[in-house]
Amino acid sequence: MDTIRVMEKALNVRALNQKVIASNISNVDTPGYKEKAIDFSRELERQLKGSGNVEIHVVEKPSEGYERLDENSVNLEDQVMKMTENSLYYDALVQTISKKFSMMRYVISEGRK
Repeated sequence: MDTIRVMEKALNVRALNQKVIASNISNVDTPGYKEKAIDFSRELERQLKGSGNVEIHVVEKPSEGYERLDENSVNLEDQVMKMTENSLYYDALVQTISKKFSMMRYVISEGRK
């Protein structure tokens, strides 16, 4: 499988994950709202197999020791941590793709000499 294609799909799943986390954060004060999440590895595998549909699931178990009276399962601190982690992975993928394209440009330009 083409490395760039895999990284492209990974970027897409990471970008979608960022949207899901942002949605959780924006609903932190919505009574009854349940945290949603994407299983990155599983979703990447599905996307690589050509599945166009994305599986977003409701997190059944809220954070350990975290329970609210309004039955909202979003823990803001956890979501911010997840968003930061997801952003770091996204940035690492972007840097890797950028380096890969730089190497390809170098090989092409050196091949012309």
